[in-house]
Amino acid sequence: MVDAITALGAAAVTVSLDVASEEDWQRAVEAAERAFGRLDVLVNNAGITHPKGVEALMRPEWDQVIAVNQTGVWLGMKAAIPAMRRAGGGSIVNVASIAALVGHGIALAYQASKGAVRIMSRSAAIEYARERIRVNTVFPGPTATSILEAIDPDVMQGIVDHIPLRRLAQPEEIALAVLYLASDEAGFVTGAELVVDGGYTAQ
Repeated sequence: MVDAITALGAAAVTVSLDVASEEDWQRAVEAAERAFGRLDVLVNNAGITHPKGVEALMRPEWDQVIAVNQTGVWLGMKAAIPAMRRAGGGSIVNVASIAALVGHGIALAYQASKGAVRIMSRSAAIEYARERIRVNTVFPGPTATSILEAIDPDVMQGIVDHIPLRRLAQPEEIALAVLYLASDEAGFVTGAELVVDGGYTAQ
């Protein structure tokens, strides 16, 4: 990925990061400031799931999902905001899911974590607005990524059939929504919730 970015004439560095580790977050932010002189944008996009309901879900599985999907978002914001303050402002985009908006009955921990991302984002947007740090959330619908590979094909087809556009989102389509919120073109947008789901939640 770094080679592809540098081939386009831009600069990039990679950093190993466990999003559930506060120390790793600090090192990542320091690496960004060291390489580029400042930090302007944070995208919290890490996510895992265990597709289980209330009784089937085991405590270690719950803890793992919450650590990555919820605590990781909080730690990312906590580490990035001081750097953005030093830069005079910034943009945070947290990636939630339409699972934060509608119940499924098969992914309790995932839905709980993404619901938490929703309200954390809104709270942080209010807290840091006066410091010119914007916080927004993207809510992707079913997207053609590896997280869906474990789903039974018949179940997957049922999900696609429920999407008004009758297809999965492509990762690039979600990325473009994130890019808008991260950019200066969204300079007056904070606390917003951008749903990118092919009409799934409009029904």
